[in-house]
Amino acid sequence: MAFLTAIGVGVIFAAAIYLMLSGVLVRFVFGFALASNAVNLLIFAAGRFDHDNPPLIAVGEEILTAPAANALPQALILTAIVIGFAMLAFLLVLLYRTYAWAGTLDADDPRLKREEEEDDAAVPPQRDTA
Repeated sequence: MAFLTAIGVGVIFAAAIYLMLSGVLVRFVFGFALASNAVNLLIFAAGRFDHDNPPLIAVGEEILTAPAANALPQALILTAIVIGFAMLAFLLVLLYRTYAWAGTLDADDPRLKREEEEDDAAVPPQRDTA
């Protein structure tokens, strides 16, 4: 099971990197979301899949007597899901504002590559209304 999970995480990471390097900002956002899900799956796999026994120490014992699932990776994943959702929402709003300002989402477009020399609050480029 761990081998299949490792293969799956590798495939998801490869797809995420492919999307993030494509040059289109929408694909970058989807690649970022895929990468965060792959990291969550990787952390989950590091915490073991065996969850037959609860991580409780028996009365009179000092350590666990049987293997148990680690609860820390699960707590980290829950936190990462919340943070990843907030980051995805922020990136979608940033994507919307970028399209509203420049009129394109292609990273190779000259309108997104141009740097303003005079002021940070420069007038946005004019969009064609025809």
